Amino acid sequence: MDKYQLKTSEKEYLRDLAKRQMEIAMSDDMLNKKQLWYDLNDGIKNRPPFAIETGGFTRDFLPDNLLTCENPTARALEFSFLSHIRHNDLIGDDYIVPEYLSYGWMLDFDEYGIQIETDYAKDAEGETVAYHFHCPITDLTDGFDMIKPSTFSLKREETYKYRDFLNETFADIIPVRLRYGPPGFGWLTQRLMRLLSMETFFVAMYDCPENLHGIMALLRDNCLRFDKWAEDNNLLTLNNENECTCGTCLNYTHNLPRREIKDGDKIFLKDLWRQLDSQETVGVSGELFHEFCYPYYRDIAETVGYVYWGCCEPADPIWEQSLSKMPNLHAVSISKWANEDKMGEYLNGTDIIYSKKPDPTILGLNFQLDEDAWRSDIRRSLEVAKKNNLQTELVVRDVYSLSGNMGKAKRATEIANEEIEKLY
Repeated sequence: MDKYQLKTSEKEYLRDLAKRQMEIAMSDDMLNKKQLWYDLNDGIKNRPPFAIETGGFTRDFLPDNLLTCENPTARALEFSFLSHIRHNDLIGDDYIVPEYLSYGWMLDFDEYGIQIETDYAKDAEGETVAYHFHCPITDLTDGFDMIKPSTFSLKREETYKYRDFLNETFADIIPVRLRYGPPGFGWLTQRLMRLLSMETFFVAMYDCPENLHGIMALLRDNCLRFDKWAEDNNLLTLNNENECTCGTCLNYTHNLPRREIKDGDKIFLKDLWRQLDSQETVGVSGELFHEFCYPYYRDIAETVGYVYWGCCEPADPIWEQSLSKMPNLHAVSISKWANEDKMGEYLNGTDIIYSKKPDPTILGLNFQLDEDAWRSDIRRSLEVAKKNNLQTELVVRDVYSLSGNMGKAKRATEIANEEIEKLY
């Protein structure tokens, strides 16, 4: 079966979904919400945007039984259209429904020169919730000669075939746009954990620091080499609009690129946002992070326009020695495990965005939302942000189930907006 040969019924259904997405995207409501993100990232005072990432609780948000298309390509497009439409209809937060249909370059990667076997674990409902790598390096004192620099190639014709299919099917309804920015090679310690275990990593800092520096340099060089290849081959596109550097932290800004761009101009890394994090070093002291990790992240950060730092890891333990010195830092993730008061004080007087992640367990646990606990958590973060005069966003991530109650997400949005309204 040709994956781009759709049944007439599927094609008509998808075109109807595309029309609905475009109607929402061009509404006044979306334009007003878009301004919130522009103001946030451009340093203009406005109320904080609030958004909920739905990818973790797909089983509640968009279960398989709602999808009707059989062709794999059609089914993937159906999922995308419905995700945008349902987010608007069921949650009502500050998520922006895109006014275009995007595609990216198709690539082939060989990241390490070896295959890394991975085991996956599912929960009682059959959802994948955990994984385990069979790491090839068991003792870094023996070196890492089996790890090779990454190789990559562009599947240009396959990409163009998909582009042409999208244009032929949807371009009269919704614009089709190539969107491609820096990939995940910059998550250095995440890539490291595919090669060696946490225990091996921790021990190596004492047993063979030179080898640890060597493999961190290899991972950094993998990232920089791919980035340079993508830049040299004109693969990059601006990511200063409805792109997500981290979760639903939208990138809208007029401050990138820092030069006038005309149609057809080459895009450079310096024109782009990039997300970096190091969740795997939560158990590492600030001193050791600064010695073994920070220099390699710094080298990547120097190449881009804006850096969004962090995910679930607390930022405050590594702020003073490392993050406060990171080039081009424009937003910092403030997770449940961060010291909010410290981070508020650290960011006071800067233009760095306080990207607060509300406690996901309050939204995720139990069938009914604990409204008092949710309200208190939101209010606490807003008070810290207001006290320190911070550019602030509230982004809910890492919710993996709503216990079958989709209504919790909309109610959580309503409560967040009530608390935002009180202070802003």
